[in-house]
This record gives sequence, C-alpha cells and structure tokens, in this order.
Amino acid sequence: MACVRRKWCSVTRCGREAVRLSVGDRYRYQARLDWGAHVDDFVGRSGTAVVTGGSGGIGAAIVRMLAERGSDVLFTYRANRDAADAVIADLSSLDVRVVAMPADLVDESVAASVINAAVAEFGGIHTLVHAAGPHVTQIHLSRVAPSAYRAQIEGEAIAFFNVVQPALEQLRKVGGSIVAVTTAATRRYPVRDGLSSGTKGAVEAVVRALAAEEGRFGVRANCVGPGMLTDGMAARLMASGDLDDAALEVTMRNIPLRKFGDAVDIAEAVCFLASDRADFITGQMLDIDGGYGI
Repeated sequence: MACVRRKWCSVTRCGREAVRLSVGDRYRYQARLDWGAHVDDFVGRSGTAVVTGGSGGIGAAIVRMLAERGSDVLFTYRANRDAADAVIADLSSLDVRVVAMPADLVDESVAASVINAAVAEFGGIHTLVHAAGPHVTQIHLSRVAPSAYRAQIEGEAIAFFNVVQPALEQLRKVGGSIVAVTTAATRRYPVRDGLSSGTKGAVEAVVRALAAEEGRFGVRANCVGPGMLTDGMAARLMASGDLDDAALEVTMRNIPLRKFGDAVDIAEAVCFLASDRADFITGQMLDIDGGYGI
C-alpha cells in the first residue's frame, strides 16, 4: 500500500515510496523494533490483555506489541474482519494466543460480553487498553449538530465506560492496569478538533476518577495522548483531505521535533504504562506528540 502522503511519511512501513527517512531515522526505527522483540514484560501474567479497536492502525500496533512481549490478547473490532484476521495471522508464530471479537461497545450488553468472553477464554484480565473510537471529521463546533455530538460522545466516553466498568472486578484480582488512548489535543487545542478533544476529554476525566478510586485495589489507570501520526486516524484525515498540505505545514511547524509520529510510538507508551515498569504511575496523561503541547 502506498504511503498516504509521501511528503510527510517518516515510517518505513509505508514502503518504497516513503521519503524523508534518513539513514539515522531508519536505524532508530529498526532499533526500536529489535529492542522490543527482546522485552518480556507480560510473560507469566495471569489472564489476558483486552484491547478495544485492535484492528485499527494504533490498536493493531498495540495488539502486536503486547503479544510480542508475552501477553495473550483478546481484541475487538467493529466491522473490519479482514483487518482483524490479518493481525491474528501476523502473530501466529508467537507462543501466545490472540483472539478477535466483533463488538459495538456503545451497546452495554455487547461490551459486557467482551469481558465475559475474555474471562471464559483466558481465565481473567490483567490489562484493559481502550483504543477504539469512531472516525472524527475536522469541523468547527458551530457546524456540529447536537445529534452528531451525542453520537460521538457515545462512541467515545460511553463505549469506554461500558467496557471498563465490568472489567474492574477482574483487574482488582491481579492489580491490573487500564490504559486509554485519547488525544494530545486536550492539552493544546487545534481548531476544528472539538469533536475529538471534547469527547476524549470525558474519557480522560473518567480515567483520573478510576485512578483515584481503584488504587486501593492495586489497579492503575492512565492515558496516552497521540499527536500527529502517519497512521491511524490522522492518516484517514490526510487521505480524506480534511488535513491538506497547508494544514500539515502548520502542524509540522508547531511540533518541536519537526516530524510526525507513528503507531509504534503509541504502542510503546501503552505497553510501558501497562507493565510493572510503571507500577508507581497512575492517573497520568502521557502525550506522544513530538512536543506539540509545549
């Protein structure tokens, strides 16, 4: 598959058409993958990791990294069975079990069934990663119909609560971890991003509340905020034209590192926060944005 916008690509996975990858960039990218292959943060963990939205760009990277680091994984997808099957096939050589389950998490009973399935299949849950969410168009809030905002907040905040609430019982048993993938835009607001930042801000508030309330059971809860990436939702916005070249120029100038991130960057942060290496971190927001929020 060709890179969405060659001019901005800095990820080797975009293929031979990718540009702007210096020798140093390629070395650092490959070094990340090689180093990650030797990390075993989740080997021996009781139960499984549950990842919502595991067939998307960011979600799939998280599923892969959790599995590569020793965790069984049950992930959900909304409708793209082919993408889900591709993730499973990609991980078939590993000594872990990876299972995919279709789920509309806005439906409370369906979300609960995901948790029940994870317990039935794997005996428990040690990590819940929420990486699901509806596509967000770039639009001024003055043009958003209340019904559209309601649907967005259901797809973001309600869906998150629907899956995290029934998971708490299992997470308490093992002192587990919750990581929600939200957005860096709740710290520095980009115009026309209110549908995303407003609704994901609600998720972040719930995560902080869970950190305060569930810490007594050893459960940690944190957020990871992606900035501009070359994959995931940002890639879809570039492909649709919602982010044109002019907008990308402005965005690049606002990032101190002068480059965009990728899904592996987000997966690294998620896996760190879910691991015992972060056992004294809870209620925090880790922006992966190249310094955009400074």
